Amino acid sequence: MSMRYSWKGFLKLSLVTIPVKAYPVSASGADLHLNQLHGCCKSRIKYKKTCPLHGEVASGDIVSGYEFAKDQYVVVDPDELDRLRTESDKAIQIEAFIRAGTLDAIYASGKSYYLVADGPVAHQGYAVMWRGMVGEKRQAIAQVVMHGKEQIVWLRPLDGLIVMTQLSYDGQISKPAALADDVSKTEVAAEEMQLLRTLMAACTPEKFDLARYQDRYTQKLTQLIEAKVAGQEIVATPATTQLQVINLVEALRQSLAETQKAAPKKEKPGAGSAKKKTIPYQRHRLTPLCPCVFD
Repeated sequence: MSMRYSWKGFLKLSLVTIPVKAYPVSASGADLHLNQLHGCCKSRIKYKKTCPLHGEVASGDIVSGYEFAKDQYVVVDPDELDRLRTESDKAIQIEAFIRAGTLDAIYASGKSYYLVADGPVAHQGYAVMWRGMVGEKRQAIAQVVMHGKEQIVWLRPLDGLIVMTQLSYDGQISKPAALADDVSKTEVAAEEMQLLRTLMAACTPEKFDLARYQDRYTQKLTQLIEAKVAGQEIVATPATTQLQVINLVEALRQSLAETQKAAPKKEKPGAGSAKKKTIPYQRHRLTPLCPCVFD
């Protein structure tokens, strides 16, 4: 596996302990990063770590500390922090199983990780856990210490793996009730609902493929940068017309007509037709000014 794991520990349920590694789900290096430059000379802005007494300081000379009083600090060594970690801190402790669909995705606040069995001894326990979650249609809520703080996480099975997603605590989430006064209580006409149902059915593919969606903004930004590097003149995009709010029923009818017009016609059984050859989008090559990708 070419991916690098970012956490190593145990998946723990009562007395069941399964060694696992956590690999980030999000691929790094996919985004473009613009650097800050000095407008007049185009030199890159640099950030130096300085001490008010000794000037610029090397990274190796920097330590961590806590300010317990004004301008008074106590130094905390990394080894001391590591000694604070107990065996339970190195485990993803499952607190409860929940039925699939119980937890709303609004609580998902951080990164997601693939949990992978760490070593041959872990495979049997991992397989039992995964099959149990799939068979019983269960997900799990657990707690784990990551990046120096305790996290509440959401575990769910996906394509042979268990995915772990960081969650917000309940007290950190604004509830829908806070906007109760803004919730519409408007009556809905039967004709409007029927048109919407028909439009939704027309917009529902037989098989959903998220891969068909591309980061078009990054593609256009890449093309812009390459054009500027090549010295080409940048032509402004024509201004779009202002969106107009029209009658809801008429808007639904027009939307349905446009959707049905754009929908590909299904071939009749036995009617052979040559498939169009599609050329996948190829990302433009670009060497960014700064190769660093911040976590």
